[in-house]
Amino acid sequence: MQVPLYQAKAEFFRMLGHPVRIRVLELLQDGPKPVRSLLAEIDVEPSNLSQQLAVLRRSGIVVSTREGSSVTYALAGVEVADLLRAARRILTEMLAGRNELLAELRQVEPDPVNT
Repeated sequence: MQVPLYQAKAEFFRMLGHPVRIRVLELLQDGPKPVRSLLAEIDVEPSNLSQQLAVLRRSGIVVSTREGSSVTYALAGVEVADLLRAARRILTEMLAGRNELLAELRQVEPDPVNT
């Protein structure tokens, strides 16, 4: 039985729904990186990073290559970087709207008794 598109999308976003996975994808936007470089830039235990990389690899969103004892990861396609940039734009717009509302709330309302 085929999975409905909306369900497949939900599963895709659930797969992305971990801070370490998002950070890995952000770092890989600049190009392939060996695991040791990812570990140096992400404050997690090696086993946790390995687990999160395995999730990304199984989903097909990243690919890995091995050279000797070194494993390097890369984005499987540019679309992931596009998605991360779109998410950044959406968050920027959402937060800008909140800042405008906050600024309005912080404005001192005139005291009707003293006017």
